[in-house]
Amino acid sequence: MIMRYIPHTSKDVEAMLKVIGVASVQDLFTPIPKEFRLKKPLNLPSSLSEIELKTHVESIANKNTAHQYQSFLGAGCYRHFVPTIVNYLGSQGGFLTAYTPYQPEISQGTLQAIFEFQTMIANLTGMEVANASMYDGASALAEACLMAKRLYPQKTKILVPQNIHPEYRDVCKTYLEAQEVKLESLAYHPKAGTIDPSDLERKMDADSLAVLVQTPNFFGCIEDLETIQKICVIHKALLIVAVPEPLSLALLKPPGESGADIVVGEAQSFGNAPSFGGPHVGFFASRLSFVRSMPGRIVGETTDSDGKRAFTLTLSTREQHIRREKATSNICTNQALLATRSTIYLSTLGEKGLKKLAHWNHSLANTLCEKLKTTARGKAKVRFDTPFFNEVVIETQKPLSEVEKRLKDQKILGGLSLEAHYPELKNCLLVCTTELNTEENIEALCNAL
Repeated sequence: MIMRYIPHTSKDVEAMLKVIGVASVQDLFTPIPKEFRLKKPLNLPSSLSEIELKTHVESIANKNTAHQYQSFLGAGCYRHFVPTIVNYLGSQGGFLTAYTPYQPEISQGTLQAIFEFQTMIANLTGMEVANASMYDGASALAEACLMAKRLYPQKTKILVPQNIHPEYRDVCKTYLEAQEVKLESLAYHPKAGTIDPSDLERKMDADSLAVLVQTPNFFGCIEDLETIQKICVIHKALLIVAVPEPLSLALLKPPGESGADIVVGEAQSFGNAPSFGGPHVGFFASRLSFVRSMPGRIVGETTDSDGKRAFTLTLSTREQHIRREKATSNICTNQALLATRSTIYLSTLGEKGLKKLAHWNHSLANTLCEKLKTTARGKAKVRFDTPFFNEVVIETQKPLSEVEKRLKDQKILGGLSLEAHYPELKNCLLVCTTELNTEENIEALCNAL
């Protein structure tokens, strides 16, 4: 969709001024004291014709060389191919401008799109119910912590593993500052990169409200949810699972089948571009017995007065809908456009297509590890020995500053340096492969390393 700027004519301006009852545009500024008004023209270049302006903007855009680089960045924000149909349908006016569907009789399309999104998320996570309108994966995890506190108000401790995305941890800390909840850190195993069960058992007690788990975790390693869930059951604590790369759910056992109580995550991978880190779209799924404590809102399916399939807001627990003291969330906007794009994307791929894409991503990560063994010759190695999905941590023999410069010279964004978040992981890169990385790209990365 291309939008043109068409200025108002002098007749347009005159007509509008007449309607609002003023003689000139300057009259609109009379409430502002004269000493605060600009008395000289702005220092702006002269106007350009449309073709001159287009050429000028393109010359500025061409200074951005990011598209010339091969990227292996991931870390919770993933580059995937977005089919043209997603952009086309997602930019239709009915979707593009749709907001909160207060009136179901004129919002059936929006309501159905949200309902389908919820259904797909519930199926992927293996949970009984899912909602809509979480800002992103990080705030969804924080909302899950608040929900856990509502369910078990007498308990005061949440265990947070160090291998959860650092930004997710920061958001949880911010959300819970005013709550009577202590966030206690959990260590990860130095060789496996996953949660250390012995540390978990040692720190669990009667005050433990919930255990947070990310899988694949921030290092790309897959956590053993069933072992963790058994420990949670013993101490009557909730198991809250975060999934920043939901494509992994097409291959891995759904968290719900491993006993998770709440599953949250980020749906950006499904049809939404990284876009410099946002906006994104979070998802939130839970056991049905917890439904009245869920944040956001839930769209349900019903029948209308003619017996036809219809959709409506079934539960709306945000403060925009009900009294603030009874609300379960202060989220007062929605991510319906991005959720709609995710729904179109998932509908386009279907179950088989999604599994095929997940296999493709995982096989490329395997290719990376195998090529690294033969080309890096000991100068770089995979840091952890645990099964992974499409991200791995690579440790380099030489200083990372030197390695990153070499990669940059070859127009390769090699991954995320982990040292800033994890000082113990010196010279370690978090490297991600998706279907947008070819085997030739991977070989170039390994040769550079």
